[in-house]
Amino acid sequence: SGRLVDRWDARGVIAINAVIAAGALAFVGHLYEAWQLFAFHIVFGFAHGAMSLVPVTTVLARWFNVRRSLAFSIGSTGLSLGGILVAPIVALSIERYGLAAAAPWMALGMLIGMVPVTLLVLRPSPQSMGLQPDGLSQAQMSEAPPQPSTSYAEATRSAYFLAVSAAYLFLLGAQVGAIAHLYRLVLTRESTHTAAVALAVLATGSTIGRLVGGALLLRISSYKFGVMLMAVQAFSLAVLALAQGPALILAATALFAVTIGNSLMIHPLLLVERFGTRDYGRIYATSQMITVVGVAGCPALVGLLYEINQGYLMPFLVIAGITLLGLVTL
Repeated sequence: SGRLVDRWDARGVIAINAVIAAGALAFVGHLYEAWQLFAFHIVFGFAHGAMSLVPVTTVLARWFNVRRSLAFSIGSTGLSLGGILVAPIVALSIERYGLAAAAPWMALGMLIGMVPVTLLVLRPSPQSMGLQPDGLSQAQMSEAPPQPSTSYAEATRSAYFLAVSAAYLFLLGAQVGAIAHLYRLVLTRESTHTAAVALAVLATGSTIGRLVGGALLLRISSYKFGVMLMAVQAFSLAVLALAQGPALILAATALFAVTIGNSLMIHPLLLVERFGTRDYGRIYATSQMITVVGVAGCPALVGLLYEINQGYLMPFLVIAGITLLGLVTL
């Protein structure tokens, strides 16, 4: 999708993959063999990856220069709002009517929610409408400092690209590992009610934190903000490793939640500010592919350490240390 969005209309990339994902989702309740389950995840995962962060942030990066951070924060808020608004409806529907009955309606919701707004509202760049980024006139653009324009080959060979990608491999890996195990951590120390509240705090804190972060980034550099987020995440994970009692657990969860949405926002910002929008889609997609190693591996690492230590003290201290590795690398 990174290559396609750099060379083709982003609307087609998002809409076509939304149709493919919805088609796969419609049949998810009729999987009876293991190979069918794997086939579903390959198709759905491919389509999801091709219609989400890469094309959306590419379009936003083209439309905004001056207030890009705020645009990224608002644009990515849907990730958290979906968890708050859509996921509970889906879960209730599956519980009440079963997966086979709910799946077609989930697919229809995806189609209606994505395809019309993509085709009717989204535009691949301001230039396609005779405009300039941030609504600036041509005269204002000529007075603005020149934007970087780095090729994919040059960017991916640079030490900066490798450092940012490695830093977010550590950061996002530790983050997803903590998210995957947070409910069980709270459940082993407190009640089911506290565990449910912790998940609500996580989703709400991520949404609010992302919007506040976007506003703060208009005043401080994305690099400084990224380093600060890594420090906050490491601290909050260390507190979660040790926390006992509902108040401290929920406070640490709220602090951790602030880093979630902002981390997803800072990663592409660091890349587009350094390399520009010329080949941004491919550059970000490749960096994101590197981070997948951490995202896929850390939840399993936390689970393995839990089995060895029979508790979450050591696993969460380890991922706090992994976050610090990301901070040092950045």
